[in-house]
Amino acid sequence: MSASAILKLQQVGFTSEQVAALAEFMDTQAASKADLNDLEHRLGTQLTELRSELKGDIAELRSALKSDLAALRSEVKGDSTELRSELKGDVAELRNALRSDLAALRGEVKSDSTELRSELKSDISEVSSNLKLLEQRMTIKLGSMMFVAVGAVAALVRLL
Repeated sequence: MSASAILKLQQVGFTSEQVAALAEFMDTQAASKADLNDLEHRLGTQLTELRSELKGDIAELRSALKSDLAALRSEVKGDSTELRSELKGDVAELRNALRSDLAALRGEVKSDSTELRSELKSDISEVSSNLKLLEQRMTIKLGSMMFVAVGAVAALVRLL
């Protein structure tokens, strides 16, 4: 406490013991510039240490993230490669199945076509045979009718 402050306290009615006790209390409670500078220095040091730790933690986190990201990329690449391979296999399998089905279908169509040709030939042959028989029957009937007609004309000629 300054001397002028002590005088002012004594003038307003403080006893010298009260002023001394108050001065002692103020000295123990108040911080000096040196205390404040020391505190500022310690806080600065702690802040620097914390910044350094924080930078280290951030660097460590970045490294871990990069590592995790690289592992994830690798895993995704592996999965996509595996999927592509599976899809190629499935497509090849489908193509082979389709080719097999098409070959079987072609065989069935050829077989059906051959069978139909055979049936058509048989039907044509049967119709041709039936036409020949019909022609023969018609010839016989026409011949008989002509014979009867000639006979009728001859009978009419004799009668008339």
